[in-house]
Amino acid sequence: MKSPRNHRAYWAFVGHRLSGLALGIFLPFHFYVLGMALERSGRFDSFLKLSEMPLMKFGEWSLVVLLSIHMSFGLRLLAMELLPWSSTRNARLSWIGWGFAASLLVGLVFVAGVI
Repeated sequence: MKSPRNHRAYWAFVGHRLSGLALGIFLPFHFYVLGMALERSGRFDSFLKLSEMPLMKFGEWSLVVLLSIHMSFGLRLLAMELLPWSSTRNARLSWIGWGFAASLLVGLVFVAGVI
């Protein structure tokens, strides 16, 4: 018998949950930087110089991919819950791979536009 934790749907759930948590942790920092842009422009300019570092570029890419994964897997869950289904379960499971591939494609497009 196959373990439930070795199922694609379980890993889609984990991807959706972890990407949501990571985005939730990121939001307070994002709001802090936005506030810095409004109130302390000199400090914001020095932060923008920091954002040119390769590690920060990787972080930006990671956020775009996390947001895309969260959106793809969230849309999958909404479709599974709200649409009527008469097809097989395997058709719905194939959406996991397509959603992950689309998320990586969004990340590649972001990198191509940034570099």
